Amino acid sequence: MDLLQDLAWRGIIYQQTDAEGLKDTLGKEQISLYCGVDPTADSMHIGHLLPFLTLRRFQQHGHRPIVLVGGATGLIGDPSGKSEERKLLTLETVQDNVAGIKKQLESIFEFEGENGAIMVNNYDWAGSMDVVTFLRDIGKHIGVNYMLAKDTIASRLETGISFTEFTYTILQAMDFLHLYEHHNCKLQIGGSDQWGNITSGLELIRKVQPESSKAYGLTIPLVTKADGTKFGKTESGAVWLDPEKTTPYEFYQFWINTADADVVKYLKIFTFLSHEEIEQLEKAVQEEPHLRKAQKVLAEELTRLIHGEDSLQQAIKISQALFSGDVRSLSGAEIEQGFKDVPAYTSQNEENLVDLLVAAKISPSKRQAREDISNGAVTVNGEKITDNAYILAESDRIEGKFTIIRRGKKKYTLIKY
Repeated sequence: MDLLQDLAWRGIIYQQTDAEGLKDTLGKEQISLYCGVDPTADSMHIGHLLPFLTLRRFQQHGHRPIVLVGGATGLIGDPSGKSEERKLLTLETVQDNVAGIKKQLESIFEFEGENGAIMVNNYDWAGSMDVVTFLRDIGKHIGVNYMLAKDTIASRLETGISFTEFTYTILQAMDFLHLYEHHNCKLQIGGSDQWGNITSGLELIRKVQPESSKAYGLTIPLVTKADGTKFGKTESGAVWLDPEKTTPYEFYQFWINTADADVVKYLKIFTFLSHEEIEQLEKAVQEEPHLRKAQKVLAEELTRLIHGEDSLQQAIKISQALFSGDVRSLSGAEIEQGFKDVPAYTSQNEENLVDLLVAAKISPSKRQAREDISNGAVTVNGEKITDNAYILAESDRIEGKFTIIRRGKKKYTLIKY
């Protein structure tokens, strides 16, 4: 099975500008291709992953990926999917965001070797271009009627669109032309919302380059969930690639909680497992769903790719400790990850357990607290406590900083000192 057949099997291809032409070109030569991301934040989230993972698949088949971080386009703002103007970011903010995103992209691609990835920033060629050059050399080739027919622009005409955002598609077209001329880049890939921008690039190449020039566009479908809820969102917000925003444990948990109805699709599009491996996991979902083998593999593959083996093992350790209740085995750093979003209470001194349960709002009253303890419903660092006179001492503090109280099966509270 060739690359395009594999992409089709995985459900990754949504639109192509010239399917036969691309197939023919890939069969004859190793090409360069690119995908871009605008640095609108200092981290990407999992909604950005699929186009770049697709770019990586091309690299595994011998092609050279060009990873573009939009230091220039990030200053403008893509109107795609927006009903109103974006708030413009400062140059300093965008440059800081570029640095954060570059680090994350480095975990996905191989930058060494014959087809090592190239990372570029469109600010390097667009940032110094004067307006007259832009209008004469680029703008002259893109018709206003052509742009008005673009969905991203047409959808904004009633509510209003600034000239700044109106020209965004021309800037992205200029990226494709620049990479075509300087890196022999023949293919741009992106999410389905980038179709208009991709075809603008092809139009510009067609106008500027000789008739024999060949370039292509390919888009990837929007990732959806079977239940209709938005992919990549949790109660606490987006799932970021930055471990400071979304810890590796939270990242792992997001994937391991994937519904049975979605997990095979996610294995196909987000992992590099073979068809045979995925088919075996699909069989496991059907025959023994309670074991959640597919979800575990999905979580392991993605966490290892983005955060590395050490962070994966740490995430697994935290998950197992929380499931078993053996939280004393965790380090302080692991506790901070695993209990990031649980209720917390700061204690100053050694306290009677009954008083602490009330003060930390774990139990609603002293009477209930005593009843909870007597019934064996309260654990301290995973150890059941049934003595109402129990005093939390220094020995109950993990690394001198934390005590973990659990009431019932699931209600955790983190005590900080």
